Formats: sequence, C-alpha cells, structure tokens
Amino acid sequence: MKPKILTTLATYDRQQFTSDLIAGVSVAMVALPLSLAIAIASGAGPEKGLVTAIVAGLLISLLGGSRVQIGGPTGAFIVVVFGVIAEHGYDGLVLATFMAGIIMLVAGYLRAGNLVAFVPEAVINGFTIGIGIIIATSQIKDLFGLSVAQVPAEFIPKIDALWAARNTLTVHALGIGLATMVLIVVLRWLAPKFPGLIIAVGLTSAVVAVATLPVDTIFSRFGDLPHTLPMPSLPAISFEKVLELLPSAFVIAFLASVESLLSAMVADRMIGGHHRPNAEVLAQGFANIGSALFGGLPATGAIARTATNVRAGGKTPVSGIVHALTILLVMLLAAPLAGYLAMPALAGLLILTAWNMSEPHKWRGYMQSHTSDQILLILTLVLTVLTDLTIAISVGVSIGLALRLRRRNAGQEKDWSPPDR
Repeated sequence: MKPKILTTLATYDRQQFTSDLIAGVSVAMVALPLSLAIAIASGAGPEKGLVTAIVAGLLISLLGGSRVQIGGPTGAFIVVVFGVIAEHGYDGLVLATFMAGIIMLVAGYLRAGNLVAFVPEAVINGFTIGIGIIIATSQIKDLFGLSVAQVPAEFIPKIDALWAARNTLTVHALGIGLATMVLIVVLRWLAPKFPGLIIAVGLTSAVVAVATLPVDTIFSRFGDLPHTLPMPSLPAISFEKVLELLPSAFVIAFLASVESLLSAMVADRMIGGHHRPNAEVLAQGFANIGSALFGGLPATGAIARTATNVRAGGKTPVSGIVHALTILLVMLLAAPLAGYLAMPALAGLLILTAWNMSEPHKWRGYMQSHTSDQILLILTLVLTVLTDLTIAISVGVSIGLALRLRRRNAGQEKDWSPPDR
C-alpha cells in the first residue's frame, strides 16, 4: 500500500520533472473548466469544483497507487451529488463525502481494492451511460438558454419542464453552446495534446463579453469567485445525520473506488505500468476526507484527465501535484477571469463529456455480448435514469453476480476477467 510517488522519486531526475511540469500545467487547463462545470451541474457553487480539484487532486497524487492518475471532481458524481444536496443540503453532502472517505480508508486497509474486478462490466457500462444521459439532459436548460424557474431533479418531470419552456429558447445561448462544442471537437482532432477545452470555452466566452451578448455567465449567476481556499473545518456530525446519509456515503465510496481503479487500469495500459489498487483506494479515502474538510465535492480519479496527462508526457505523480498547484495559482491570481465563462459554453463542454463517458465506440460490442449481459446493461441504465444510483448499483451488482455464478456453475465461464476499460 506504499504510495507510488515514493517509488518514483528514488530515480527522479530533471528530465522527468520537465515532462511532469508541462503535463501538469496542460492537465490543469483541461481540469479548470471541467471542475467549474461539474460543480455547477451538481447544484453547488463553481468555487467548490476548484477547491475539490486543488485539495483532492493534490492528495490523490501524493498518496495514490498510480504513477499518472489525476484526481478531482468528475461527471459520474453529478447525479448523486445533486440528489444529496437537494435532499439534505450542502452540509449534508459535505458530511456524506467525509463519511465516504472513512469508508474507503477502511476498505483500503482491508485490501478491498482488488474487489473492483468482481463488479460486472455490464453494470459499469449501464450506469455510466445512464449518468451520461442525466448529465446531458441537465445541461439542456443552459445550452438553449431556456427560462425555467426550477428544473425538477427527476428525469421525466425534468423533460416535461424543459419541453414546456421550449418557446423561451435564446438563439445567442444556443449559438455559443454549439460553437463551443464544435471548437472542442475540432481542436481535439487537430491538436490532441493541446488544452483545447479551456481555449474553446475561453474563446466563446470572450465573444459573449466583447459583444455583450444576453447570455448568462458564472459571474452573473453566482457572483465573484473567491480568491483563496477556505479554512478547513469538520462537518457538523450527529448520529441521526450519519444514519440518514449512510446510503449516500456508500454510493459515493463505491463510485469513487470503482472509477479511480478503472482510471488506473486505463493508465496502466497506456504507460505499460502496474498500479497499486489498495494504495489507490486509501488515497481516495484521504482525498475525500480532505475535500470535505475544505467544503469541497466528492472526488475520484478522472479517466479523461489521466489520459490527457499521459498524452501530455506525464511520468510520475509530480504531474498531478503540478496540476493541483496550477489550479490553486489560477484561483489566487485570476479568479475574476473565470467569472466571464459563459454558462452555455460550459453546458456544451459537459454534454460532450457525457457523450464521451458513454463510450459510443463500444456500443456495437455490447450488442454482441451475452443476451443476459445486454439485459443487465439496459436494466442498470434504466434504473440509473429513472430511479437513483443506489437502487441501480444494488440491483445491477446483485443480478450480475448471480448471473456470473450461474454461468460458472454451468461451465460456461471458468474464469473471471476484469472489465476491459
């Protein structure tokens, strides 16, 4: 359970530091708009995304079991965070995140990191696509500039409310959102190593500012962003609150563990390395406790940002530390500039993130899998969208493991293999 940074520093040199420095700054430019957008979509203030990227991102790199993992707030948490804030308030979310961190510490010390291999891939795929659908629909209001007093949290009522407001569409907002999406795709195609996200969102937001378009920005909706990190403090804890938030804490812990370990597996294949799963789970535990102490959001390893780090030349956890410190520097010196970012631009960014999360290039493969796996994927997807993640994960994992056991007993599947992600 030794952190990977202790291993890598033994042979660290100036050349590695140069690579890590460039990669860390590049990833920070990707993480900055994503962190703001994810926090807003979660029903929190944009500054919460920055706090999470700084505090949790730093701890995940310092203590984690992967050489190149980048941590912070991710799209997978939007659904559960939005639900917890709606039901228990932001203080309830902070306590649930703190509890999730403790759960992951216990899991790490019990060496439960290897158990991620036993989560059926159909369940992971189903709730990932379901989360993508929920994220995309949550951004329709800002993308189209619709006037809706209160968007319901439940999927069907949300669609009804958005459809009822279709006549309030704002052409300027839609134009900015679509232009941002096109720019992101084009820049990703032309220069995949370039921090295209911040450039695309920055350019279209600059158009809004220069042309004084009637489009919402972070500043117009949330006011000034803070210039410093808040002072750490323990969340308000009571026995009743702990019992009330325990299911949410377990869901956060499960999601953080699974996503971080899947991200580390992807990174291993990209660099030909081997992560330490139990050290990674421990790091996620400390990171979520740290984020909660500073009033941040749940955090985990981010697959897209980790892949960006590798492509940008990141070699060791130092690149993740540089990423967190770069975002801190931006917060200290340039917080007012972030206030100019346009809400439709961030909405377009998140819709593309949701599309990438669903991994459309794998859909054909899903259709060629076992019929039972197809049904399990669809069931998990539908439950994720129409009910909540607690039910979706519980039902999906239970049925999935029962199916695996049945196949093994029938001799159809002798060995279990980890999800190929």
